Amino acid sequence: MKAVLLVSLALTAFAANSVLTRLALVETAIDPISFTAVRLASGALVLALIVGIRSSTPAGQGSLASALALFAYALCFSLAYVFLTAATGALLLFGAVQISMIAWSLIRGERLAGSAWLGFALALAGLVWLLLPGLARPPLMPALLMVAAGVAWAIYTLRARGAGDPTRATAGNFLIAALPAIGLALCRWSWAEWDGAGLALAMASGALASGLGYVVWYAALGYIRTSTAAVAQLLVPVLTAVAGVILLAEPLGLRLIGAGAIILGGILLVIAPWRRRPS
Repeated sequence: MKAVLLVSLALTAFAANSVLTRLALVETAIDPISFTAVRLASGALVLALIVGIRSSTPAGQGSLASALALFAYALCFSLAYVFLTAATGALLLFGAVQISMIAWSLIRGERLAGSAWLGFALALAGLVWLLLPGLARPPLMPALLMVAAGVAWAIYTLRARGAGDPTRATAGNFLIAALPAIGLALCRWSWAEWDGAGLALAMASGALASGLGYVVWYAALGYIRTSTAAVAQLLVPVLTAVAGVILLAEPLGLRLIGAGAIILGGILLVIAPWRRRPS
């Protein structure tokens, strides 16, 4: 039950990031640059407090390269969500992350079975279909920005492997990533816009959905297999889509549903738990 609770809370937090960002950028006055700065700064503060409570040693395991990947993800994520629905953005992000990580494994020489190759091809085809021209296609540039956010997050995730204490490393990376985000916000201070609701949503995204969400996720990983965790993440775009319909009154078109089923089904063929069982 503890594992189920931790996984459920973490996946809810990940889905909440998309919903909170979309809600802030559409329903409040905050601009995406300011949102990114507040989100990363809030996440850095909460993670630093958590690390400080757990240990007398301050967070210092951050990496400049990882932090820049985190900053690129957060910035592209916010810019894209000005124009994308929560469901579309989550699907593009998740698809790009998983496809990038699978592609990197292939580049490094990992072999895939026949059904896994089929899954990889299906996931890639579903992503391409979603981006093909047509009335139901999401705006191209925002969609490409979200794909870029997914690639950046995949780079961050790959670099995080073997980085020691994941919470300390994440705290350090958030702290470093917050600096260019704040710097960018200050450079465009005269064009910045925000209000109380927008700032509150940005802080909730950073402190709760990001900072606490990652801590809960790392705790959950201690109770489940890596393959199970990978499959569980398939629920994030689904949860986001449901929340988008209920909370934001966003429509779910047939193209999004069809492409989503192909992308998630293809990824499932690659990372499903039964592929990890010895023969």
